[in-house]
Amino acid sequence: MRMRKKKWADPYLEAHPEYAVADPSACRGTWKQMLSCTKLHVEIGMGKGDYLNAMASMYPEEGWVGIEKDHSCAGVACRKALEMESPDLHNKRMIVGDAEHLAEWFADGEIDVIHLNFSDPWPKTYTHKRRLSSQKFLNVYRQLLSEEGIIRMKTDNKGLFEDSVLYFLQNGFTLTELSVDFRRNPHPEDAVTEYESRFMSLNQPIYQLAAIPILPDGNHV
Repeated sequence: MRMRKKKWADPYLEAHPEYAVADPSACRGTWKQMLSCTKLHVEIGMGKGDYLNAMASMYPEEGWVGIEKDHSCAGVACRKALEMESPDLHNKRMIVGDAEHLAEWFADGEIDVIHLNFSDPWPKTYTHKRRLSSQKFLNVYRQLLSEEGIIRMKTDNKGLFEDSVLYFLQNGFTLTELSVDFRRNPHPEDAVTEYESRFMSLNQPIYQLAAIPILPDGNHV
């Protein structure tokens, strides 16, 4: 469900470039230096930012960049990050924009982990090419991932998950994790997103996978 437009969002985002990066293309190739980390995570479609905030707190030595194209959602995420009880921005930033521009914002091999959490399933066949796990995006991810890079995906949508498994396998990736009920067992290493919490309360399964690129010689990275 799309969030109702919040008129305060854009002025708020513009007033806080210390978190909502004004020109992400200027940071291309320097994110790890900026965030003082050797491992860089990028969450595409960060929503209201709960997952990013939690993970950045759980792993303070790693860098976290969230991407959100909906300006109202981004405004809420920015405010949440800045109004935490003990706000700490040393290892996290946000980009307000469309993931279509990923290659303009990140250098080849710069990202270590890409997180796709509860992405829009785009259920109609003619919209499948807009899915964040589609071939078009997978080709970009492969370019931007480091040698040991990995993609982690969670969704409540069975159709999107089943199609995505095929997308990965048909486009040069191998699966290292696969679950059709991820929260059946405890996963303290992974924060629960705002959407995930809702689905868990309804006893709906969470589908999860992790994928890594296959090298041209057929070996895994």
